[in-house]
Amino acid sequence: MLNKNIRIFENERKKHSKAAEEYIHVEFNYPAKIWDGWVPVEYKRTGVSIKQNDIEKLTDYLNNVYEQMNPDNFTAWLKKQEQFWQEEKPKANTTKAFFDSLVKGGWQCVECTLPKNPNWARRIQDLKEFGYTIATDTKRYCSTCGENKTQLILLPIERGIIADNGYEKWSATLRKRIIRVLGGVDVYEGTFCAHCLPDHKFSEIRWDKNTKSENPDTMSDEEIRKKFQLLTNQRNQQKREICRTCFQTGKRGSIYGIPFYYHGDENWNDSIPVKGKDAEKGCIGCPWYDIAEWKKQLILRLEQIKNNS
Repeated sequence: MLNKNIRIFENERKKHSKAAEEYIHVEFNYPAKIWDGWVPVEYKRTGVSIKQNDIEKLTDYLNNVYEQMNPDNFTAWLKKQEQFWQEEKPKANTTKAFFDSLVKGGWQCVECTLPKNPNWARRIQDLKEFGYTIATDTKRYCSTCGENKTQLILLPIERGIIADNGYEKWSATLRKRIIRVLGGVDVYEGTFCAHCLPDHKFSEIRWDKNTKSENPDTMSDEEIRKKFQLLTNQRNQQKREICRTCFQTGKRGSIYGIPFYYHGDENWNDSIPVKGKDAEKGCIGCPWYDIAEWKKQLILRLEQIKNNS
């Protein structure tokens, strides 16, 4: 049974399509405070995924969040967060400044409330990856700006406590080895890059709770080549956006605007699941899934055309 002090304003979910997140508008009534905001019900970073018709799961989830957000728990929660920043993220000063602003409570405008930063979205992504739960409204009226702006609200609940965030991790030793095995080459540009990042070929947006696997330091070179490619941070972010669009629309991406797919076409194969390990089959042939293989297959196709002409 839903706690009588929780009010759900509407059944229609609020959506942040760019981040593939969904929220419901609720009001939490406490003896000395009322919290009015959005609670994520689809939120990959902490593994929350509640279907529209799963009333029982939604009820348990909201009751849990309500109890965690009780103002009586805030002082102890904040002390725990300060310990986290001091011990685990002592050098993340820029991101910490965003946390310090959001932790004040309420909706925060990216233009006039949050710290001035040209890459504020990256800082928010960092906070989410650290396990924090943040709702985003891309068109909320700001009385200071006098316009509809992107605003965010932090929920003071345990970091990642509701579910495993599903992201894989690897040691610094393995990271260096991945870069060495792949030659330090940015696969998109085909040139050496001193700041390349290991990228999962299979996009995380299509993972489920059974997809995540271990990445031991003893991974073979063959396993590394099969699982990873190297990209700059900029290209990695671009790939995330393209994979997210594919997940939402069923339209696979392209590189350089070239509509070539060495397996399948621009449309996601409807016979393949959209999430889970089997979903990786639907990525094969997409330029972004394995950029090196896509280039190889494209060159082969051009040579065939040349030889047949």
